[in-house]
Amino acid sequence: MRRITRITTVGIASAALALSATACGKSSTDSGSSSSSSAGATKVAIAYDIGGRGDQSFNDAAYAGLKQAEDDLGVKGSEAEPSAGEGDADKVQRLTALARAGNNPVIGVGFAYAPAIEKVAKQFPKTTFGLIDDTSKTGPNIANLVFNEEQGSYLAGVAAAKASKTGTVGFIGGVEVPLIKKFEAGFTQGVKATNPKAKVLTQYLTQPPNFDGFSKPDLGKAAAQGQLDKGADVIYAAAGLAGSGAIEATAKAGKWAIGVDSDQYNQKGLAAYKDHILTSVTKNVQGAVYNLIKSVKDGKPQSGEVRYGLATDGVGLATSNPTYSSMTEMVAAVDQAKKDIVDGKITVKTAP
Repeated sequence: MRRITRITTVGIASAALALSATACGKSSTDSGSSSSSSAGATKVAIAYDIGGRGDQSFNDAAYAGLKQAEDDLGVKGSEAEPSAGEGDADKVQRLTALARAGNNPVIGVGFAYAPAIEKVAKQFPKTTFGLIDDTSKTGPNIANLVFNEEQGSYLAGVAAAKASKTGTVGFIGGVEVPLIKKFEAGFTQGVKATNPKAKVLTQYLTQPPNFDGFSKPDLGKAAAQGQLDKGADVIYAAAGLAGSGAIEATAKAGKWAIGVDSDQYNQKGLAAYKDHILTSVTKNVQGAVYNLIKSVKDGKPQSGEVRYGLATDGVGLATSNPTYSSMTEMVAAVDQAKKDIVDGKITVKTAP
């Protein structure tokens, strides 16, 4: 797998040349050309969100899908990292470079890629672009890969309410944007439905256009400590790499953390804290990336909204921690809530 770091060259042509040299070892292909290299292997690429690969969460889940596609489908994958404080123009350059290099599909990991994908997709009509977590920008060659995060978060709220001994739990959002508000809404609704007297402490780390709340663990750590000091004994953070800081603080205090996006109990970078990661709200980003790549390779590329919800295990609650399974009353409550959501008896809010 080829990993491109910090594509921030000035000018699209320069970006394409840099990618060609770094990722392919040969000149890039023309717009609309075949996605296969001279060796005959399909070339695919993902451009990471804030925090990049190694966030133990969202980006790593996307990487897992790319790796699975390499192993199962024989494709050649490339990765491109974001730069601190970058704007839409940087993303346009990155995506353009990836598309010109003959990658198909090109996948933008996160809603921040929406404006750039809308622009670049028009320039490369024969290339499929995957846009994760956003439906605001559409096109005939754009696949909007989205999830019912609120449903998984509702289950986390049920689990938190059942596991809490103090009746106070916490929610930490990385950046206060509509996507993360979905996590908050579902979590709070699940907590309150399970224990109406419970208190939910809510804090967002940053406000747009400052997206440090997705990338700086110290921010998550400080926020979690503040909630712990106020009596929270279960904390759920939807904050990307910053969430690892929240997990660290919560674990060191001997309280329960709830992870997000990936099964964070099994993330090597969080192994020191795994015994205090009760569960994680999972999003099948890995499956979404893999499915899109496979659809293109099969000649039937996905396009439009492709939604992953609780009914299809597109979102869910991880059960890797043995302690989770041993808490039978909590598990029963979560299982019942899942059934009621899937059956339509519970409608989960998408905004607080």
